[in-house]
Amino acid sequence: MLATTATPNQTRALRMDLQTADPKGLIRESYRIDGITDAECRSILIDWALSLPAGAGSDAALARLLATYGEAAPEHPMTALLRAGLTTTEPRSRRGGRAARVPTRET
Repeated sequence: MLATTATPNQTRALRMDLQTADPKGLIRESYRIDGITDAECRSILIDWALSLPAGAGSDAALARLLATYGEAAPEHPMTALLRAGLTTTEPRSRRGGRAARVPTRET
């Protein structure tokens, strides 16, 4: 039997209980609504983010919710939002500054 290595997000998600990941059951209920739209899912996701307990990691919660609900409904609009929330982006670096605005003096 081969051992698989879990990513850090998956490991944290396994430790987080569903009640902590979705304290008001908003995500659970969104999967039960027939014909829910992207806009409605975004609104629910914002409410969900505001209801997370202090100190609860949003990445771990998103991974837990995706593992719990997303696998059973891969085409659901909430699944796409949960996946998008887990994608990491490059941190924006400082571009320019004074050196980019002020011409250098030639001596």
